[in-house]
Amino acid sequence: MAEQPLAGKVALVTGAGRGIGREIALRLAQDGATIIAHYAHSKAGADEVVATVKAGGGEAVAYQADIAKRAEVKAMFALIDQYPGHLDIVVNNSGVSAGGSLADLKDEDVDAIVGINMLGPLYIASEAASRLRDNGRVINFSSSVAKYPLAGAGLYSAAKCAVESFTESWARELGTRGITVNTVVPGATSPGMIDSSPEYTEFFASSSPMKRIGKAEEIANVVAFLASPAASWVTGGNILANGAANT
Repeated sequence: MAEQPLAGKVALVTGAGRGIGREIALRLAQDGATIIAHYAHSKAGADEVVATVKAGGGEAVAYQADIAKRAEVKAMFALIDQYPGHLDIVVNNSGVSAGGSLADLKDEDVDAIVGINMLGPLYIASEAASRLRDNGRVINFSSSVAKYPLAGAGLYSAAKCAVESFTESWARELGTRGITVNTVVPGATSPGMIDSSPEYTEFFASSSPMKRIGKAEEIANVVAFLASPAASWVTGGNILANGAANT
């Protein structure tokens, strides 16, 4: 039987219905974790993740919430309190991308980008903080666009920079209980946001010396390490996983 370093652990993965979140949920389940597959709109995808985990002999459940709304986050955690009843790992994967010229800034874009990319992880972590068992894990998500901002993506970049700042602060606050907090900073990845734009796919691929974009499973591998006992001394880090791309 393959080693399962997360046996007996419970992992909440936000945005688990598709893309990187789906791969993370399946990988952590493979490593033995019970999965809470959060989704906002991708119910079919989250249900498919749950079915796949269960077919492989694991345990999983899907819960819905708009993480930009604190009341919905609180309601989801009330369900988590009922089942599985405890929490060891939180993966703040959910994110949305939108943008445009500064002169054309739209209120709805501000609400979506700030709400989901910045407030969402904050609300999730706030509820999780009192529920995580000692030696737990919080794994946040930023973007290499935070390090290399693109024209028209300032709001998105700023929200992701805020998440990196959260990570450094939370690592110090929660470290007294052995809880590690890190940020994964991926570049362009497929399946993911980049899939709808062949032009940007080519742009980001050309910016890496490997001349390709990342695979969602490669990002899931980084998360699996950070979630594992092997990463007990890795905390407060913003870990770039973008194939050495320069943008």
